[in-house]
Amino acid sequence: MNAAVYIQYGSPEVLHVNDVEKPTPKDNEILLKVKATAVNSGDVRLRKADPFAVRFFFGLIKPKINILGSVFSGEVESIGKDVKKFKVGDFVFGHTDMSFGSYAEYKCLPENGSLALKPAHISHKEAAVIPFGGVTALHFIKKAKIKKGQKVLIVGASGAVGSAAVQLARSVGANVTGVCSTANIALVKSIGANKVIDYTQEDFTKDGETYDIIFDTLKTIPVFRSLKSLNKNGIMILSAAGMSEMLQGFWVSMTSSKKVITGIISHTAADINFLKVLIEADKLKPVIDRTYLLEQIAEAHAYVDKGHKKGNVAIEV
Repeated sequence: MNAAVYIQYGSPEVLHVNDVEKPTPKDNEILLKVKATAVNSGDVRLRKADPFAVRFFFGLIKPKINILGSVFSGEVESIGKDVKKFKVGDFVFGHTDMSFGSYAEYKCLPENGSLALKPAHISHKEAAVIPFGGVTALHFIKKAKIKKGQKVLIVGASGAVGSAAVQLARSVGANVTGVCSTANIALVKSIGANKVIDYTQEDFTKDGETYDIIFDTLKTIPVFRSLKSLNKNGIMILSAAGMSEMLQGFWVSMTSSKKVITGIISHTAADINFLKVLIEADKLKPVIDRTYLLEQIAEAHAYVDKGHKKGNVAIEV
């Protein structure tokens, strides 16, 4: 089968489409014929080994995992003898978690993994871009217990996580303000934001407005500068936090009535099914900036590296 392989950390050019061995499903696995995947920040961080700590988990000198890709949509081609939840011919979508491997024509997945039947009314590429931002936003929204009527500020509202967070927060009845650039104002309004702040024209930390929740999806605003915009018992979510931000957040949580939530996300099939229900109810829509073929994977990574994508970059396999 064809797969986008990398054997060293570095720039997008380390990715090459090669012929590799097709996997065989274990007794509890499905073999998925991948129709679409996406380029997400997790793939980019692992490709670059940035931050350096990535190397301690995925290979100090060179990567242990040679095929990236953490999300997928495709068709079940075969199943192991113990699989009960899925059958050959099912269309499924989901998240590979830390196994990666969806930059390929085939991928084996445990039937109890983070996957679900694909919503029938959307394409494979639309389904594939949902899980990364969707499960990340959902994880933190559940931890913060965002509810109806709360004022929520989402920084990076036009990105993969941000666009999902806007829609998920609105689905529970929160009053959402999105922060983005001038070019993305229309997009953020179209996915449900009650108000949009153009960060090139206005600094939300200086306008005197306060919020119950501040969800920073990008790590662009210093933690202590953002705190003045948080209500007394407010919660700050730092989904892209590095070690420095985590330590600052811990200090804030320990020394004030405000709380900072960071950390590694977790997800299950129940989360993918929850996103599926929202998609089918038209409360969660995929946001796709560009689409590339698997053979253009290096070009797709180069585009994402620029840091200006709207929503997601899809890959058709």
